[in-house]
Amino acid sequence: MTPDEYVEAVLELVDRIPPGRVMSYGAVADALAERSGRASARLVGSIMARHGAAVGWHRVVNASGAMPPRIAAEARARWLAEGTPLRKDRVDMKAAGWRPGEGV
Repeated sequence: MTPDEYVEAVLELVDRIPPGRVMSYGAVADALAERSGRASARLVGSIMARHGAAVGWHRVVNASGAMPPRIAAEARARWLAEGTPLRKDRVDMKAAGWRPGEGV
């Protein structure tokens, strides 16, 4: 898979995350690892920072359910609008976590 194909695969996967559900950067990387040969949460984060505006960027969080401070307020507003389970200022990863192939 070329770098451009990987970017497209990440964005396609993120676009499939249902409203009110999330994946961590690492879970996105893991879900694509076998077919892409890549398994880097940091690379997924970089792709989301550069290209994520076209998809549900707020549905990809760090492993603890948080967002970087500069976008946390906007992400929280989107989580609340979608009914995403929260624990204080973070997503409740146990309740909101999603995996490809899983129903809503």
